[in-house]
Amino acid sequence: MSGTVVALGGNALMRPGERGTAAEQLANLRRAVAALKPLLREPRLVLTHGNGPQVGNELLRQERAADEAPQLPLWLAVAQTQAEIGALISVELRPELEGREPACVLTHVRVAADDAAFDRPTKPIGPFYSAEQAETLERERGWTLVADANRGHRRVVPSPLPLEIVELEVIRRLSETAVVIACGGGGIPAVRRGGRLSGVDAVIDKDRASALLASGLDAERLIILTEVPALYRNFGAAAQQEVARLSADEAEALLPQLAEGSMRPKVEAALAFGRVTLITNFDALDAALAGRGGTRIG
Repeated sequence: MSGTVVALGGNALMRPGERGTAAEQLANLRRAVAALKPLLREPRLVLTHGNGPQVGNELLRQERAADEAPQLPLWLAVAQTQAEIGALISVELRPELEGREPACVLTHVRVAADDAAFDRPTKPIGPFYSAEQAETLERERGWTLVADANRGHRRVVPSPLPLEIVELEVIRRLSETAVVIACGGGGIPAVRRGGRLSGVDAVIDKDRASALLASGLDAERLIILTEVPALYRNFGAAAQQEVARLSADEAEALLPQLAEGSMRPKVEAALAFGRVTLITNFDALDAALAGRGGTRIG
């Protein structure tokens, strides 16, 4: 048992109010890599990352260019953004690795074709549409669209559970000599049909996929970097309390209090991993690694 998997949150690449230009993302990654320096000397380090805004931008480009170029399925947009973000992370990592190289692995993650999530799509993606456009898209493309925060209608897709990291052994071998970037955006969702993998239009939770990867690599710990320095009880209330440490049983008991679209998937990922998980942000990472901050589960 050795090695560390670090799941980079969305703020590693884009900050509130930014458009997501390459220059903005590189500047954010430079700060993120500086915060990661204590980990970059460690052996068998694997980085994962989100891709929500980047996929959203890619889908918007496709929509605007639909009359000129064929649209691609969502699973290929995930693949495209894995490569895009992997290239950006590699550029910023390389000068800090002192002899090692970054290696970006295009990663497929197998899901079950009969996962119940396919019957109940809930993950919003892409641009907003008018009610009339939504009706047309549902009829012509078979999409599911829902009203979203009075901003229009938005496509929702399934978020099935990850079952297998297809390139696990490749990632394992590469991690012996390189810092590996893998499972971007939760991985390219795929199902097995006969002896072949087939991409499916879905979004896999990045933290759940990171936990599955960490387990498969027999990693010692999982570090989930997010926007806040720690997990809080009663988050957002005047009486919010920072939580320094949780046993697995305590984390399980806390789950009903946590927001489904925010901290809850991270704690669920920690429970699925079953070993030490540290939840914190870039600013508090040093202190958290020293045991003076963040939330440790397990």
